[in-house]
Amino acid sequence: MLVSTKAIVLSKVKYRDSDLIVKCYTEKIGIVSVVLRNVLNSKRGNAKVAYFQLLSQLEVVMVYKENRSLQAIKEVKTSHLYTSIYTNVFKSAITMFLAEILSSVLMEEEENKVLFSFLETTFQWLDTHSEYANFHLLFLLKLTKYLGFYPDGNALGGNFFDLLEGKFVPKAGYAYTKSDDNIVLLKQLLGTTFDTINTIKINAKQRQSFLNMMLHYFELHLGSFKYPKSMQVFNQVFN
Repeated sequence: MLVSTKAIVLSKVKYRDSDLIVKCYTEKIGIVSVVLRNVLNSKRGNAKVAYFQLLSQLEVVMVYKENRSLQAIKEVKTSHLYTSIYTNVFKSAITMFLAEILSSVLMEEEENKVLFSFLETTFQWLDTHSEYANFHLLFLLKLTKYLGFYPDGNALGGNFFDLLEGKFVPKAGYAYTKSDDNIVLLKQLLGTTFDTINTIKINAKQRQSFLNMMLHYFELHLGSFKYPKSMQVFNQVFN
């Protein structure tokens, strides 16, 4: 059947000599992988490939068969055109890093319009704002809400954050934060939005420490989670 839906590109890999496999998160059917045949050996194909940049926001019509692992694209066009994400080296690093994480953690092949809207609007926010140093930290934190392990902010007085329980506690447990800076920053991020994130001032070392904590948090709660290979490039750009 034909399915018309918005889609956000998460990854792409070369397949055989001239094909490309693209993994997308769609508004109507969740995660889907599509194959673009013979797009790497012609000028017309190269024009089509240009649509499928990481985190590109598209409108696609696909020939969808439920039991088929690779779907076919019939039509594609841009639903939102970014102005700075692919030309700003820092935003490009964030894009590559977050796309890899999303490709790892998003598994469901079903509709989730609330999650799709979150991804759509936050990446548009990143594209249009100039204060974004802590964007990826708040993004990962808010993403946990849709994945089912958002931190419990009802007991902010706790001096430790239990990574397994996802809540602040008075004493250390099996897996917990070891840095006072991480505790302070976590409490700040729980109470902020993307529009006010520029009011939080931390240095590169603190930012890296908190990011490592968040990745460990994901690892503890998602058995399929893989540390992003782009982490090294990401750190080099921001440090």
